[in-house]
Amino acid sequence: MLYRIAADGLVLFHLLFILFVLFGGLLVLKWRHLIWWHLPCAIWGVSVEVLHLPCPLTDWENLMRHGAGQTGYGGGFIEHYVWPIIYPAGLTPAIQLGLGSVVLVINVLVYLRLIRLWKLRRAS
Repeated sequence: MLYRIAADGLVLFHLLFILFVLFGGLLVLKWRHLIWWHLPCAIWGVSVEVLHLPCPLTDWENLMRHGAGQTGYGGGFIEHYVWPIIYPAGLTPAIQLGLGSVVLVINVLVYLRLIRLWKLRRAS
């Protein structure tokens, strides 16, 4: 049971990490110190999508599922509602490249705005 709870918690963390990669730059606009957390996460997120790198969270999730005696991801709320958001059906390398590009564009725009705000503050 403990492995099952840990695996479900890890799936939720995975989803939150993805959301932070995608939208964390907006938090940086408000709380500047988060740049030290968000920038490496955003770089990792883009790298995973563009270079098709394996995410270690997925391996940990599977290990915990096996530790719980499960063979798959069927059955629970997490698997039914959260899992398809993280790993949609029909995900191809071209779609991954597109997703990585969206993450990159959003974050580049946010950080360009942040740099512009810093320059305005220095000039005044």
